[in-house]
Amino acid sequence: MIVIKRKSIFFQVALVWCAGLSPVLTQETGEELYHTACAACHGGDGSGNSVSQLGFLDLVVPDFTDCDFAAREPDPDWYAVIHAGGPVRGFDQMMPSFGDALEPDQIQAILDHVRTQCTDDRWPRGEFNLPRALFTEKAYPEDEVVLTTWLDGGEQNTFIHEFLWEYRFGAQNQIEIAMPFQVTDFGGEQGRQGGTGDLEIGLKRNLSYNMDTGNIYSVGAELIVPSGDDALGFGGGTYKFEPYFAYGKLLPADSFFQMQALLEFPSESEFEDEAQLRALLGRTWTTGGPFGRAWTPMFEVIASRDLGGGGDIAWDLVPQFQVTLNTRQHVMANFGLRIPTEDEPGRETQFVFYLLWDWFDGGVLEGW
Repeated sequence: MIVIKRKSIFFQVALVWCAGLSPVLTQETGEELYHTACAACHGGDGSGNSVSQLGFLDLVVPDFTDCDFAAREPDPDWYAVIHAGGPVRGFDQMMPSFGDALEPDQIQAILDHVRTQCTDDRWPRGEFNLPRALFTEKAYPEDEVVLTTWLDGGEQNTFIHEFLWEYRFGAQNQIEIAMPFQVTDFGGEQGRQGGTGDLEIGLKRNLSYNMDTGNIYSVGAELIVPSGDDALGFGGGTYKFEPYFAYGKLLPADSFFQMQALLEFPSESEFEDEAQLRALLGRTWTTGGPFGRAWTPMFEVIASRDLGGGGDIAWDLVPQFQVTLNTRQHVMANFGLRIPTEDEPGRETQFVFYLLWDWFDGGVLEGW
């Protein structure tokens, strides 16, 4: 079972089990275990009892029938909070630890039953919300804010900072908006100058997923608007349309594979159409116990080629490392190098770094 570190806000109040839970539960089915251990708080159908019924001040029990949050969570995250209690993910201590009261197979049986309470199977499971690579677009629709910095190693000292906002709507869709800001030291009379780059607007839709095979497929497209000063190199100087296909695969031993194939069509004829393939392998480890900090090394490969010129394929290798920063694990960082395989002008090694906030899972200052 792959350990994917994505937590939603419902863990702040989720799985509040009744204090009278017996030390040992002997029922065999997940439904029986759920009704014994969970229904008094979460209701027989999973929709949750009211605050007045529970007697917990300002504590709203989540609705497991609401697929908008229930489907987002991978089983390992639900399991962590049931087993080790709310504080293991920076949530309320009203969710106690039940690792001593429930066997692992009993916890999993309860989770399997809870999964049946979301009846809309269009929502991809949270297991597919794989760690974000530096360049390859994920197939999973998400809610994230990402701040990325590129540092070029060429003759001009160039920093590019990009703000990316992603918003998931409905079961399968995502919209995103990105705006870069660039600072370049031109030297001489020009000196250091800065400005915004080209605005990017994107749309992604999940086509299908399959938990049995571990596959997820999506399509999307981005429109790049020439809002930057191309005379200074802060923009491309043309509109670009970039359709793409994205794929993710869950692999054994907490490993995964991701791939994105895209085309780039500039609106001006003097610019070449381009094809690009991005792919990566990665694996997640935890330190400080099975529910501790997540570390994910990834190795990404990017192949690019102009479609009209018949030139050679340009290859880039991108070793990188993602790490979760807080207890809730919805704030994380990734850093790596984009290394061209050939030494060509304009293709220098880049240092790339991002900070990511999965904002559906709570405030950026929560869960530390």
